Formats: sequence, structure tokens, C-alpha cells
Amino acid sequence: MFQHKEYPYEVIVRKEWEGSIPAVQFRIARPTNQLDKLISFYEKGLGLKRVGEFRNHEGYDGIMIGLPDSQYHLEFTQSKEKMELPQPTKEHLLVFYVGDRLERDNIAERLAAFGYLETEPENSYWSRGGVTIEDPDGWPIVLMNTPGI
Repeated sequence: MFQHKEYPYEVIVRKEWEGSIPAVQFRIARPTNQLDKLISFYEKGLGLKRVGEFRNHEGYDGIMIGLPDSQYHLEFTQSKEKMELPQPTKEHLLVFYVGDRLERDNIAERLAAFGYLETEPENSYWSRGGVTIEDPDGWPIVLMNTPGI
């Protein structure tokens, strides 16, 4: 169990994997019509690392971007033709746990310099220790100032 000193709830923390899926990597992939803006947001603004990319691969350009351990990363793809994209809701979240509040604030300030300002989350939980910002496609990310689970 973990209980953050500022919050009135406990979180059950499970560190050991009990599943049987033999996956060696985890990727979340999402299409976009503005790949260059997403690259700037996630790489220059948020500070994620580019772990791979491709150009004109069967009609698609793409980038894989993530934390220093490339086992877990995001992929954004863009086709030659403009695509109809799914619309995000306020509850479609990417949550980045940033243990150091100053670092979290530095990231938020860097994104604000690019024009991405804090927005109000749908669930008030995320505003207690978190900063919510929408990426260029309108998908919210949360910079949460807790140690994670």
C-alpha cells in the first residue's frame, strides 16, 4: 500500500508481473494529421526521447517517442492523405508521473512557451498535484507530481 502524505486515499502497488503475456515491448500508436506539431510537443516540449522513426513507409510517416527505456513508447503516424481522426474526450489521458514538482513545473512552462497552456481536467483528482495540458490534436496529458504506483 502507498499513501501520499497530501491525499486522503491509499493506492495498492504491485511491482511484480503476475501475467503470462510474453510481450517484450509496449507501444501505443495513434494517427495524426499534424505530425510535425506532435513531434515538437512531445520531444521538445515534454522532453521525451525519439526511439525510432520512418518516412514514406507504405504511404506513412511516423515517429516512436518515449521514456529513455524504449520498451514503452508512443507512435504517431501520418498518411499522405488527410485522415478522419477520432475525437479525444477529457478522460483520454496520458499520465506522466513526475516526482519532482520543480521539474513538473519546468515541463509545463516549456509547453506554455510553445502555446500549450494548462486546461481544467474533467476529473478533479488530476488537479490535485497534476497539470493537464492538451497536445496539438486535443488529447490531454497530465503531469502528475506523485511518485506513481
